[in-house]
Amino acid sequence: VQLQASGGGLVQAGGSLRLSCAASRNIFSLDMAWYRQAPGKARELVADITTGGSRHYADSVKGRFTIYRDNAKNTLYLQMASLEPEDTAVYYCNIHNIDWPKYNNWGQGTLVTVSS
Repeated sequence: VQLQASGGGLVQAGGSLRLSCAASRNIFSLDMAWYRQAPGKARELVADITTGGSRHYADSVKGRFTIYRDNAKNTLYLQMASLEPEDTAVYYCNIHNIDWPKYNNWGQGTLVTVSS
């Protein structure tokens, strides 16, 4: 499946953004996730959502970010609120499973920059 993330941009601390991830085919049978990579840091898992709708969040974003999916539109979303400069990163969407650190295909991602 090909995935295209969008919706990033420059926002002030405390602001909000919604990221979208359009899939080339239906994703209803896939666990999905948002990941991010800040400059000079390793890629990390931000949030994941299972096929059944269960959601899990990194401690750093819990209570501020919401992951959700629209299977009819083959789209994954990440609603981000109360953004902090530490959230600055390139955000990627991808399938989620235990082997995600070994993935080679990450696409372009979308850049989120939070100014203080």
